[in-house]
Amino acid sequence: MTLQHALAADAVLPDDADRATLVGRVWSDRQGGPCPVALRQGRVHDLSGVSATMSGLLERDDLASVLAGDLPDLGPLDGFLDGSAGRLLAPIDLQAVKAAGVTFADSMLERVIEEQARGDSARAAEIRTRLAPVIGDSLRGVQAGSDKAAEVKALLQQMDLWSQYLEVGIGPDAEIFTKAQPMSSMGCGDLVGIHPMSEWNNPEPEVVLVIRSDGAIVGATLGNDVNLRDVEGRSALLLGKAKDNNASCAIGPFIRLFDDHFTQGDLDRATVSLRVAGTDGFEMTGESPMAAISRTPTDLAGQLLNRSHQYPDGAVLFLGTMFAPVKDRRGAGQGFTHETGDRVEIASPHLGRLVNWVERTDRCPEWTFGTVALMRNLVARGLGERI
Repeated sequence: MTLQHALAADAVLPDDADRATLVGRVWSDRQGGPCPVALRQGRVHDLSGVSATMSGLLERDDLASVLAGDLPDLGPLDGFLDGSAGRLLAPIDLQAVKAAGVTFADSMLERVIEEQARGDSARAAEIRTRLAPVIGDSLRGVQAGSDKAAEVKALLQQMDLWSQYLEVGIGPDAEIFTKAQPMSSMGCGDLVGIHPMSEWNNPEPEVVLVIRSDGAIVGATLGNDVNLRDVEGRSALLLGKAKDNNASCAIGPFIRLFDDHFTQGDLDRATVSLRVAGTDGFEMTGESPMAAISRTPTDLAGQLLNRSHQYPDGAVLFLGTMFAPVKDRRGAGQGFTHETGDRVEIASPHLGRLVNWVERTDRCPEWTFGTVALMRNLVARGLGERI
């Protein structure tokens, strides 16, 4: 198997990969299907004999000892990045794929701009110039659900500037929605899809929490919550059409589990960077800290999974984008939008680098390997009892 875009291991792994506890999924040509794996010293080790699904693996209370044991060696990671041994998959399978919206001040402002522009990118620059000094300054440093947030809400309501996006951005209740279906996410090195109806869209680089069925946050990874700004901007009721399309969700490269070298505190202090490089010579870069989030990751996880809402196979939760790319691309005042062929890199020192290339959703490979296909594959490989 030859991949369209090959990557090197050192291009995707965390800076401190030698002491990171990394788990993920690969399609193994040798095993004839998907395998949960652990990464050790640049080599991929098969966990299928312990648990045939990542969902089941992460539910284990003895996971640390399992990962320290003897595991079958599938070869070097490079073989799954260049296609010679298989390919890297998104590091989740049966988990629900959820996302929190408008959790950073800059992205809150941009959602309000989309709403005001009704999805017309040509109007965005003028609206941004008018609203940013008022709304942007009001939102910075405001903790969602706080007394200060209530004061800001009252002020903006008096100015007739309140928005449904601000309600979920700094109000008591977070916006949490379904980003994609289980088994549909793209992995590092794959294509990501932009629906051909969209002329104004962008990547949404995000930290992604990995959560067990009991609500425990066990680690994190990176994600691209690809967004169609013109579609959602026309109506918030089109959120599903703007978010859940073929190949429109990317997660990876690996899940980094919490341990003595990587804690929730480290994640809360993480910095995420974005780089977009086009075949037209366009380049855009940015960097943003998790510290700017308006709600803590633990609060968002608690709003996702609780006594009133369960996920028996676990869940992953996109924490919201820190970026609102506005660099002009197609002309002055037009802002940013993707072009096919764009290389998108989302990176954080402790989590590695998620790399994908942009294509139209109707030109990306169709998603055909769902939950039923996974179950049939595992049973055929004699792993039915390991699910």
